[in-house]
Amino acid sequence: MTHQSIIRTGLASFGMSGKVFHGPLLEAHTGFQLKKAVERSTRMAATIYPQIEVVSSFEELLQDTEIDLVVVNTPDYLHYPMAEQALKAGKHVVVEKPFTFRYEEAQALIGLAQQEKRMLSVFHNRRWDSDFLTVQQVVKSACLGQLVEYEAHYDRFRNYIESNTWKEGTRPGAPGSGILYNLGSHLIDQALVLFGIPQAVTADIRTQRPGGQIPDAYELILEYGHLKVTLKSGMLVRELGPRYQLYGTEGSFTKYGIDPQEEALKAGGIPGSPGWGVEAEADWGLLNTQIHGLHFRGKVESQAGNYLRFYDGVHEAIATSTTPKVKAEEAAMVIRVIEAAMESNERKQTVKL
Repeated sequence: MTHQSIIRTGLASFGMSGKVFHGPLLEAHTGFQLKKAVERSTRMAATIYPQIEVVSSFEELLQDTEIDLVVVNTPDYLHYPMAEQALKAGKHVVVEKPFTFRYEEAQALIGLAQQEKRMLSVFHNRRWDSDFLTVQQVVKSACLGQLVEYEAHYDRFRNYIESNTWKEGTRPGAPGSGILYNLGSHLIDQALVLFGIPQAVTADIRTQRPGGQIPDAYELILEYGHLKVTLKSGMLVRELGPRYQLYGTEGSFTKYGIDPQEEALKAGGIPGSPGWGVEAEADWGLLNTQIHGLHFRGKVESQAGNYLRFYDGVHEAIATSTTPKVKAEEAAMVIRVIEAAMESNERKQTVKL
């Protein structure tokens, strides 16, 4: 495959992530052509995108020599084998999060991508959430003084077990089942972006809903010396608290609400259109701090979120043979932290990294 301005792309499936995230983002991005999608029973992709070809197997997708990039957005337990297949077929690969179930699988894919000289990235799109971009700026500005505590939540209220979905453990005992791999991947990735690799992990992982087969709540404490990082998710949080809480020697930053892009995508919004990723003023975070001797308490305007920036990085990496914005090594470290958390929960003690 030669370097080119338009990267011809195939989706390994057209479920929720294909329909809500990858399809609209690839269609809106001028650097990509959405060429094929795999659907075994329905033909929903062709209804939404009449120009694309729907095939019934992943093998058919890989056999298309014109496909440059394959998005592996299948159920979690298929990420490793399908990414491996795609790389061996000479394709560049984007893997939906979580990257893999095990750190050694992630390492194997990284080695294979290097061997095949192919780009490999993982869809950690929530690096480009409006709230997280704003939190990043707050941390970089040091307006809170020395940061001593950071707490992030990704909570939902779903007090029932969804039937007929692999996410609820229809494959009992699947190692990647549960909220830590699902929602936890996002919060861990964000913490690693902000603070790097922690010294140690302490975890409490639970199944709280009656009849649940998989973990549906967790609390992780990541150790960074003077800084304590707490990450939490649960499925029984009917009254949402702050999404982010940051405390420093000079002040605090508290942020409610969630980036609007997912809801806009579900409603058929076009990524990158005017006002895209802009939060309502009611969701702006509250800063209360001391800056150069002046006390300030007020709202901080949220930065606009933009998931297209993930695919900007993928396009640039493929076109120039450089590393993407989300490096596979960074996504592998997320899995390493998850494994340490599971070990910590099992042994009921802190695990050093």
